Amino acid sequence: MRLRPFTLTALFLIFALPFILSAQTVDELIQKNIEATGGYEKWKSLKTMKITGTIQMQGMEMPFVRYSKRPNKLRIEATMQGQTIVQAYDGQTAWWIFPFMGSTEPQKMPKEQAEDIIEQAEFDGPLIDYKKKGHKVELVGKEDVEGTDAYKLKITLKSGQVIYTYLDSEYFLEIKQTAKRSRQGNELEVFSIYGDYKEVDGLLLPHSIIIQAGPQTTNLVIEKVEFNIDLDDDFFIMPASEGK
Repeated sequence: MRLRPFTLTALFLIFALPFILSAQTVDELIQKNIEATGGYEKWKSLKTMKITGTIQMQGMEMPFVRYSKRPNKLRIEATMQGQTIVQAYDGQTAWWIFPFMGSTEPQKMPKEQAEDIIEQAEFDGPLIDYKKKGHKVELVGKEDVEGTDAYKLKITLKSGQVIYTYLDSEYFLEIKQTAKRSRQGNELEVFSIYGDYKEVDGLLLPHSIIIQAGPQTTNLVIEKVEFNIDLDDDFFIMPASEGK
């Protein structure tokens, strides 16, 4: 029996339907996440952000300040034992000042650390406008995250780096992220748990982040978030060392 054209079309749609639904579902989940955290227009109204908090690690507490500026400038300062650690990216160069490595001079970051901070510097994160940025997002399925049912999204960044992010199925907020990082030739899996969401000027942001990297656990407690403060581009550029 010969199939009629409309029958062939119907069969094609039936077999293609799972892929169509999958693509729509991914975009719907991302849209719900954006809406849950404040909405697309609200995010796009931000030009700069300043986050103040404390890093708790190995029995120590370190105050930190994170400055970011659209589209991809980032500077993080942390104070430990009277010394200030700086990590920054100006949109082109990743650099740091790391006195505990024997130098207080600004230096370009090694490749592995540079890749990490460049990824963090993306102002809106990877989900907003992910297609325009060249990223790919897939819905892997659902998983239980410490008792919470969550959608698992696989994000393949333009760089090729793969991140898994988990959105809780009720509020569509990000509650977990996992990624593999290379350190001195070894692959390390890093887990981040997000919680204590609070509203700040119309945006819902996590104020507690627990990071597990191998045997080491780091807690980030966010105390204050400020938007659209004045930040000059030069603030993110690596200064010339005193010896030059």
